[in-house]
Amino acid sequence: MQSPSCPLPDVQSIADALQVAVEGAVIQVCTNPAASEQHSLLLPADMGFECAHWLKHTSPWKFDYLSNATGIDWPKGNLDKKKEDASDSETPEGYLEVVYHLYSIRGSLGPLIIRFRTQNRTDQVKLPSMTPIWRSAELQEREIFDLYGVHFDGHPDLRRVLMWDEFEGHPMRRDYVEPDDFEYEPTPHAEVKAKSEQYQNDPAASMRGRNS
Repeated sequence: MQSPSCPLPDVQSIADALQVAVEGAVIQVCTNPAASEQHSLLLPADMGFECAHWLKHTSPWKFDYLSNATGIDWPKGNLDKKKEDASDSETPEGYLEVVYHLYSIRGSLGPLIIRFRTQNRTDQVKLPSMTPIWRSAELQEREIFDLYGVHFDGHPDLRRVLMWDEFEGHPMRRDYVEPDDFEYEPTPHAEVKAKSEQYQNDPAASMRGRNS
């Protein structure tokens, strides 16, 4: 059986075909200078659902499987160090990014990497949900919502999955500050820790404990 990681057609060719198929969509190829050369497609958020639908159902490659989704936080300070593409200058306050890896199981093709960017990191953080197209995105988008704060329009059950409902903030944001308000709660481990420290300070105490 052929591996599902066999080479794809040129990513630029996929971008060109997508722009023709989805009228008005502006597709940007983000180059990857690493040895793997896994270039990606930056899709417009306002037409992202139509683009994704075409990639799965109508395109010649039929990307029928979404393997994983992840979030990235790009605040202003990190954008200064990121020189991959000129579009970063259009979002001086930074943005949140969501990256998806797509495969064609039937065609043994992949991965095709697509990404979306929010307009900023504060009040314009909505992106289209890929869950109605690829069901495997459901829990992963909930995790990105929970940890990064991206709101996925069209998600069937968008709520926190790791943190509790009352939790404030998004702990994977680069500027997240961990609160210093933890309450001490004694546990059985405290007694074990105390014995360990005692034996470290007085090795002979370990032998006395065994002989008692």
